[in-house]
Amino acid sequence: MRITTAEMWELVLPLVEPFIISGGAMKERRSLIVILKDDAGHAGYGESPPFDLPFYSEETLSSAADLIGRVLLPRVVGREFADPEAVDAALRENVRGNPFARAGIETAAWDLEAARRNVGLATLLAERLGVSTAADVPCGMALGIPQDRRPETLTARVYEALQQGYRRVKIKVAPGWDAVAVNAARVGMAGADVSLTVDANGAYEWPAHEANLRALDSAGLLYIEQPLAPDELVGHAWLVKNLVTPICLDETLKSASIARQVMELEGPKVWNIKVHRVGGLSEVCRIYRVAQEYGARLWAGTMPESGIGSQAPLAVAALPLCSYPSDLEPSSRWYGRGTDVIKLSMSNDGRMAVPDQSASRLLDATRFRAAARRVI
Repeated sequence: MRITTAEMWELVLPLVEPFIISGGAMKERRSLIVILKDDAGHAGYGESPPFDLPFYSEETLSSAADLIGRVLLPRVVGREFADPEAVDAALRENVRGNPFARAGIETAAWDLEAARRNVGLATLLAERLGVSTAADVPCGMALGIPQDRRPETLTARVYEALQQGYRRVKIKVAPGWDAVAVNAARVGMAGADVSLTVDANGAYEWPAHEANLRALDSAGLLYIEQPLAPDELVGHAWLVKNLVTPICLDETLKSASIARQVMELEGPKVWNIKVHRVGGLSEVCRIYRVAQEYGARLWAGTMPESGIGSQAPLAVAALPLCSYPSDLEPSSRWYGRGTDVIKLSMSNDGRMAVPDQSASRLLDATRFRAAARRVI
């Protein structure tokens, strides 16, 4: 592919309600959209979705915008690449970290190849990995900490999620909002045959919060997601050996190199693959191969992104090792009806179809122009 032009837009989608995790909250989804075009008129869309403040990662929306515009886009415009992996290599050269910035361009390159070949991202991933992919995937709902911190509010939201057909419920937890949250969720589930998981976003410390983690371990959860800080590789491996409930890695799993260290430490075998957190789909393929070797079980996480950015995790969720419901939810869940720039829909039995087209072919151009402003 020869990349002839590139654009960067800022997309702003208001959330139906604030989304609160242990580290912070957001009332709207602001992200960067990268559009790459080739000499035949095809377009590829990618999203860079770090938050405004660095409570989830070191990167912010401002730092990603600066790096994309000043350093990364000049590396690809006017150049010819054999494949998206070659774009990934160009973006990595002498750039330490900054996966969200790189992912905005890298996933646009994958989408550009999908547009050129008139296929979906899942087809490209299947070819690279030598596997088959599913036509649809099970969806799980992620529920933030209620703004009012009332257990009955969480109970009602869990109950509503089950009425909509979700195949797994995940609740955000933190010290002081863990045992009470699990109990509230169980009331809302009322014996339903759906798994419950918790996500701490690294809010706990060991041994300071040992009692909290022991209580979660006895709560019959499918897994406990990211209980300790991202750099606690040894700590998470220790928890695997000392708790019964499986431990799931999220923020810790930044690269294939980290994945290999987790394997050497005999650490957690449940991995949340966030495409943008690891720098794009090329790195996802590398992590996937480590997971195959280690016997890890995967699922696809989201930030959440817009419908543009969701195309990549949706393709990942269709891979065979993704054995748990992924954090893929209909657009109306986050943004209401008629707002998202690519509409995501879920069936009554909690499944989402995997597109066989590129984002450029699925995009609602009118909604995009109304919600985005061009930066470059």
